[in-house]
Formats: sequence, C-alpha cells, structure tokens
Amino acid sequence: MIDLEIYKPKFYQFIEFFKKEIQSLRTSRATPELVAHLLVEAYGIKTPLEQLASITIPEPRLIVIQPWDRNIIKEIEKTLVGADLGALPSIKDEGIYLNLPPLSEETRRQLVKILQSKAEQVRVEIRRLRDEIRSKIIKEEKDKAITEDAKYRLLEKLDEMTSQYFDEIKKIVERKESEIMTV
Repeated sequence: MIDLEIYKPKFYQFIEFFKKEIQSLRTSRATPELVAHLLVEAYGIKTPLEQLASITIPEPRLIVIQPWDRNIIKEIEKTLVGADLGALPSIKDEGIYLNLPPLSEETRRQLVKILQSKAEQVRVEIRRLRDEIRSKIIKEEKDKAITEDAKYRLLEKLDEMTSQYFDEIKKIVERKESEIMTV
C-alpha cells in the first residue's frame, strides 16, 4: 500500500525551491539575497558572491559588498554590472556600493508577473507529482494490492495534501507581492 507520507519531502522540495527562486526578485528594500547567489569568476572558478565577501544593508536601498580578498573586486564589479540589477556598482574604500533606485510602477508590475509565472511553474510540478502518485494508487487498486475504498481514501488524502501545498504557495506569493508593491 502506498504511504503518502514518503512523498511529503518531494512536495516540500518544490516549496523550498520556489522560496529560493523568488528571493532574488527585487522589492522596495535591498536584501542580501539580491546578489548573494551571483556567480563571480574568481580564482579560475565561478563562486557564489556570498562565499567571497560580506554583504550588508546599511540603508534600505543600499547594498555594501566587502570582499575578503581585495584582488577580486574587479571581478565582483563585472558580475554586478552583468547581473542587470538596475543599478551600477561603485567602488569606494574597501568595498563595492550598490545603490538601488526606487522601483517604477511598471517595473513593480513586471516583477509581480515574473512572481506569478514562477508560482505557476511550481504548481505545474506539484500537479505532475500528484498525477504520478495518483497513477500509482490506481495501478495498485487494479493489481488488487488495495481495496477500492482504500484507493478513494488515498486519493482524497492526496488531494488534501496538494491543496495544502497550493495554499502555501498562495501565501508566499501574497507576501512577496506585497513586498514588491510597497513603495
């Protein structure tokens, strides 16, 4: 008999992936996540910026990046310019300053569209997994491994689980959309 509990981690992976994906979406406030994941060509390999420098937010729209090795400051600057963050980095003292301009209304709406698109991609993956599990349940009933009643109970429980994950995605989207639209 299929145990739906073993599939919870797979569903949860989709939620965690979605959370990580939308961290890089810009809001009205600067966050380290906007730049932390950027890959910098340093020492011959591409390395996430967060492993090469400290990233601080001294003001709501300012990101300060202080590399631990001053020799890679130009590579970090080149990566930031190529990342299309809507702001050009400036090098001062021992760090790189990235002053983010306020988002226009149009840009905010585009970011919300991107957010909705990413959310739909995750919903599609969750539906795909649900359908895969549903097929296994139906096959077990056809193979007489479970009763018809057990099949319907499992399908009902599967639909409840799926709804819970969809609700969680909806809450995450609402929070992020609120952050994006706040001036």
